Amino acid sequence: MYYKFSGFTQKLVGAWASHAYSPQGLKPVVSTEAPPIIFATPTKLTSDYTAYDYAGKNKVPELQKFFQKSDGVPVHLKRGLPDQMLYRTTMALTVGGTIYCLVALYMASRPRSK
Repeated sequence: MYYKFSGFTQKLVGAWASHAYSPQGLKPVVSTEAPPIIFATPTKLTSDYTAYDYAGKNKVPELQKFFQKSDGVPVHLKRGLPDQMLYRTTMALTVGGTIYCLVALYMASRPRSK
């Protein structure tokens, strides 16, 4: 006996051999030919692009020199005030969250007085 998956009952059900070997959704013959071009002019292939085919200027070498300077400043604070503000805000939220969690644990561990 042959079986196939029923999309309605979500179970295996008995089937004829022709139905079992031709499941729903699968087509027996797939064309290997490329579809016709639907645009008037063919598009560029990825191999036609050069390494510098973009709109912006490459800033990576300048940023590498900037961040690799040995001036004693940690890399996460090299850009000055915005980095300092972000770092200090992150540290304040971390310390505040830790204190809040410890207070919540302390309050949860104490039984309520009736």
